[in-house]
Amino acid sequence: MKKILFISSTGGHLTELLQLKEMFSSCDFHIITERTEANLWLEDTYGKDRVDWLVYGTKSHLFTYLFKFAWNCLKSLYLYWKIRPEYVVTTGTHTAVPMCRIVHRHGGKVIWIETFANATTPTKAGKMIYPIADLFLVQWESMKQVYPEAQYRGWLF
Repeated sequence: MKKILFISSTGGHLTELLQLKEMFSSCDFHIITERTEANLWLEDTYGKDRVDWLVYGTKSHLFTYLFKFAWNCLKSLYLYWKIRPEYVVTTGTHTAVPMCRIVHRHGGKVIWIETFANATTPTKAGKMIYPIADLFLVQWESMKQVYPEAQYRGWLF
């Protein structure tokens, strides 16, 4: 079975990512997201051995965000060595960028699903990962103008 890491920020990105939960039964999966009170249920549902946490950070508090992002980069490196995924699947955003880069650097495959929330403009994280993604999916046909090599497969919902 393929080792697949599913990673995203908390909130809407995580909600989108969990639309792929039917895939979990056909792979050796692992989930990484930001730890918040709203998503602690993930451990109960999928098991503590299948869920790992990054620190929640928001760019609206830029000073502390920079430290949290740096910590998340280091923790992503640790989690990569712990999990050793063959694939990383993500709906973004900043939380997933370090892991995508690490997986790509070590020969794994990166699958990026640009968020449903953007129908005409790219995310900053999407622009960073687009050049290295093995598969870049968009949920709006209009996003093919932004990401010409992307594939449109419709909405996750």
